[in-house]
Amino acid sequence: MRAHLCPLSRLAGLAFAAVALLSSTALAEPPVRVTYKSALAGTAYHQMGGELAQAIQAGSAGALLLSSEESQGSVQNIMEVMHRQGLYVFTAPPALIAEALEGQGPFAGRDPEHFAAIRGLFPVPPLTMHFVMAGDRGTAPIEALEGKHVLLGRGTFSSGEAARYFELFGLAGKVRLADASITNASEALRDGRIDAYVTASSFPTPNVMDTASLVPITLISLTDEQVERTGAVRQIIPGGTYPGIDKRVVTTSSPVFALATVHMDEDVAYRLTKTFWEQQAALTETSPWWGSVTAELLAHLPVDLHPGALRYYDEADVELPEALR
Repeated sequence: MRAHLCPLSRLAGLAFAAVALLSSTALAEPPVRVTYKSALAGTAYHQMGGELAQAIQAGSAGALLLSSEESQGSVQNIMEVMHRQGLYVFTAPPALIAEALEGQGPFAGRDPEHFAAIRGLFPVPPLTMHFVMAGDRGTAPIEALEGKHVLLGRGTFSSGEAARYFELFGLAGKVRLADASITNASEALRDGRIDAYVTASSFPTPNVMDTASLVPITLISLTDEQVERTGAVRQIIPGGTYPGIDKRVVTTSSPVFALATVHMDEDVAYRLTKTFWEQQAALTETSPWWGSVTAELLAHLPVDLHPGALRYYDEADVELPEALR
């Protein structure tokens, strides 16, 4: 015999279901959407941004959504601190952050107080300097750039570093500089409009691979004495990393950090930092350059850690320099 609900019982059941649905909807928090600004499309760092966005979304079960936004470089990333709100993460090397805090270099004339709100989250793969010259010599000394037309990527870390190296090694005024976007470097080198260009990225970097597919390339290799004079970290690009470059290349590198500002919510900074480190192994499986990231790199951070990031490192018993607290 089939039971029948009376109209009032049926209405009560429907009302209960509606309340339950509304309650569950109210409890489901919308995802937090964070803008991540790193580098130009076609560069290793822009590719990393896409990889990081996928890892953060997967590791947070969709609670954190990173939107990787194209950038002209680290200078623009830091400049936008003046206008962006709390849900902004960007990448930059320590040297440029320090210049911003001192109102020097590309930040001359800007009030350093604008940048005092910058805080650290976690390291990303370091920047490796690449001096790419046309020709099939494999490697060449930096003196080979004398008299050459060299493109420096406008608004990038590599632009400032290359200019500094030219001063250090007596090439200032002996190299003709092209101030243009690094996006056009491969085609410009192929067409003979430039003789060389400088870029900084983790290796193998996509734009150097693209160039090597168009024309034979030569990479500048520094001496150990020259590396020491730069004050930067000595970096070896193994032979075979790029087509036609069989010998190892001696160059320099700089740590790079994912950064936010004090305006970011502490819980968001905590979850971003925690999710990154939990996903690092998976990221390394996707692209080996993520394997170069270690907590020891935090010692090079020129600003305090964000309180949310600090909370994660303390929970994870990560040993930190006292200056970061």
